[in-house]
Amino acid sequence: MSLSDRLSEDLKQAMKAKDQLRVDVIRMIKAALLNKDLELKKNLDDAEMSRVMTTLIKQRKESVEHYQRAKRDDLVQKELREITIIESYLPKALSEEEIAQLVETVVRETGATTLKDMGSVMKTVMARLAGQMVDGKQISDLVRAKLQSGSP
Repeated sequence: MSLSDRLSEDLKQAMKAKDQLRVDVIRMIKAALLNKDLELKKNLDDAEMSRVMTTLIKQRKESVEHYQRAKRDDLVQKELREITIIESYLPKALSEEEIAQLVETVVRETGATTLKDMGSVMKTVMARLAGQMVDGKQISDLVRAKLQSGSP
């Protein structure tokens, strides 16, 4: 079952269960996917859909930070529940060890030795993780640490 079909089916189930938060979140996901569809003028594949949903999660996390500073715990909890719902449609995130292993492999394959090579290593790592739930800053920190240590 494609991600789009799964969203439609889950929307029907949420409506029957009168789960308004889930209904709202699924509708928001479908709207964001449709907008990206129209923007790119083509049907999105699952990897592109995952990228759109990753962006939605990133937006929610930024909102959580703002709401925490404003001491709006009610809105923080709502955003966190939305993040949980969106994440349920994404592939399982890689562990930090798995990402570190991938970074090490890419550094070895590209022959990178200095921070000047960081761009090419990042590009390769991110290409291999396309469609996955990853934190770019975390990967950047791992690459930087690996290249600074000087051990391939």
